Amino acid sequence: MVARGLEIVPIDGVGEVRPGDDLSRLLARAAPDMADGDVVVVTQKVVSKAEAQLVPLAPGDPDAKSRLVEGESVRILRRRGDLTISETRHGFVCANAGVDLSNVERSWAALLPEDPDRSARRLRDGLRARLGVTVAVVISDTFGRPWRRGVTDVAIGCAGIRPVVDLRGTSDALGQELTATEVCVVDEIAAAAELVMGKARGVPAAIVRGVDPEWLGRGDVRSEVVRPPHEDLFR
Repeated sequence: MVARGLEIVPIDGVGEVRPGDDLSRLLARAAPDMADGDVVVVTQKVVSKAEAQLVPLAPGDPDAKSRLVEGESVRILRRRGDLTISETRHGFVCANAGVDLSNVERSWAALLPEDPDRSARRLRDGLRARLGVTVAVVISDTFGRPWRRGVTDVAIGCAGIRPVVDLRGTSDALGQELTATEVCVVDEIAAAAELVMGKARGVPAAIVRGVDPEWLGRGDVRSEVVRPPHEDLFR
């Protein structure tokens, strides 16, 4: 299975998202030309804002963020200076439990959505109700990677798309059987969408058009992408 050609379209004009906003309404208004089979990638930050996952930080308290990170963590793995690598209740292992101070008002912090897969399902349902289209939704966030510099966007929630395409048992280009290849297509889609959204452009969503229709279907990140501890060689 392969996408023969992709179009990635930034969704401009969404505007500032505030707690209580109907994100499906804002996206439908900004991108009324969504079509069946599109994958709509939405940044975690605007989902968290719409779901009021914002908490105040006491001005002048240097330990306020650290306490918040610990409160959002179920396990601390490493610390170095202000950086904490921890596991969230979602099962994500990431920097500072996903607590983020960028692109939010000063003295506030954004937390991860309580259930990013549920957020994706609600957004998908809302877009279908407003535009009459069946799209997939990916909620993206920026993660670092062990042993590699730089960050990339990954999927923390999805709806309407199979997160992992299992190629085991199929053949490569030379006819040899693939025995271990599972492709996390939702992560690849999230990373591709970030190329047109950026970190400081005020573009919170993008449409990825042209994905293989066989990728579409039921699935979620938490149960299908997050590696369970018994499969983890590093814990």
